[in-house]
This record gives sequence, structure tokens and C-alpha cells, in this order.
Amino acid sequence: MELKKLAVQAAEQYARIPNIEAIMLAGSVSRNWQDEFSDIELLLFWKQAPSEEERKQIIDQLDGKLLEFHPYEEEEWAETYTVNGVKFEISSFLTETIHQTIHQVTQKLEVNPDMQCIAASVQYGIALYGDKTIEQLKKDVEHYPPELQVEVINHYSDFGSRWNNREALVHRKDWLMFYKVVVSVQTNIMGLLFGLNRQFIPHPAFKWQRNSLTLMEIKPDNCGARLESVFFQEPSDAIKELETLIEEIFGLIHQQLPHIDLSDAARKAAFVRPKT
Repeated sequence: MELKKLAVQAAEQYARIPNIEAIMLAGSVSRNWQDEFSDIELLLFWKQAPSEEERKQIIDQLDGKLLEFHPYEEEEWAETYTVNGVKFEISSFLTETIHQTIHQVTQKLEVNPDMQCIAASVQYGIALYGDKTIEQLKKDVEHYPPELQVEVINHYSDFGSRWNNREALVHRKDWLMFYKVVVSVQTNIMGLLFGLNRQFIPHPAFKWQRNSLTLMEIKPDNCGARLESVFFQEPSDAIKELETLIEEIFGLIHQQLPHIDLSDAARKAAFVRPKT
């Protein structure tokens, strides 16, 4: 069955719970990025803390098979279940928590990707119930503050001291640590590009990298393919590619945002641990 249609059907059942204020379809399906491995991600916004009975009753009505059921953690309730082989990922929040999170990102300039992904989910999510509530939330994330852009770029411009050991790691064939560094560097690169393009980070682990890059207007030429190639090149070549990408991104930031001084960060990123 088509995933959006199944999401609507589930939302109709959830909407009968008086304590639910709004329901939103999020994740890959809401952005038309879904593939054969995609699931249905629903965000439920509650007026008051839901009971276990409220959280489980719709699963029973849908004849779902419960896979995971998590208690309240980090201001969220979460459960996973399947219906006719389709997986549902349910994230529940108090509506007030969502308002507070968006305020933290847009007003307090929070760079934490866990919070930014909430803003991105609201921005790109599809309202399935509670249109007025979701309409207001969407208005709150319409504007990406230039001050947030500065904070995000400054945060992700620090590539860490392990990056300075890159040539030593290759020389020693220390591949586990080397590829951890490569992933860390790519994470910072993506963070810089999200900030440069004034886009909220859509996933804490920067999932859907290819799709995200296609939405960015400001980026190095052939950026996506070059980032992917790093994992398949000879390690020494991969280092050179990352060094070039970092240099190009710092150049783009200087070109677009000359008021942000990243000269010190650029020097640190270019530094390589010397041989003794």
C-alpha cells in the first residue's frame, strides 16, 4: 500500500484520542525521498502526557505488531510497530515541548542537531490532523536567523585534533581510527554546508546526505560525488580530497559571509602533525 495513504489511515485513528492535539507525517515519506526501505514516521503532539493505554490502543486497533515501546526519555515517548509488514516509527511530544524546542533553535540559536531536526521535521512535515497547531509551528520555522547561521558555521568549523593526525593514521594503517576521523570530518563538512545554506539539520546523524546536498545552492562543485568517493579511494587520496573540500568550503564561506572570520579555524584544519 502507498505509504502516505497508510499514514493518513493511521492518523485518522489517532485523531480520535482527545488528548492528541496534532499529528504530522515526517521523515522520508513527507519529503518524497522514500524508497523500498522506508517506514512511516508520525509525530504526535499531545496536550498532556500520554498514558501507556493511549499509546497502545491504536496499535491494537490497527492490528499492529509491537516491536519497541520506550518510556519518556529526553522529552519524547517513542514506539515502533508494524502493520501488514509496514513499519511505523511513532514519536510523541507535548505540543509545548515542540514550541520550546523551536524557540531554542530559532531564538536561542541552538546548534544541537537533535533539536534542529525537530525544526526541520516541522518545516517539511505534512499535517494530518490539527492544522491550526501545525500551521503556527510552521510559521515559527519559516525564518532561519542569520545569527543561527553564524553559530552553526563557527561550531562546525572546528575539525578536531585527530584530523591533524591524518597522515600518521594512514602511515600506520590505523584504519578503524582513520575512518572514524573521516566520518567526523564529513559530519563537520555537512554541518558547515547546512549553515552556509541556512537550512536546519534534518537528522542527528546527517542521514539522507545525497538528498540534502541536492537542496543546497551553495556548495563545492560535484560535492556529493566527491564526498562519497572518499570512502572508496586510496586513503592518501581520500585525505587530499577532504583537504581540498574543506579549503573550498572555507573559501565559499569567506565569499558569501566575509564578516565571519574563520582564518584561525582554516589554519587549524590545514595543519598536519609533523614527523619527528
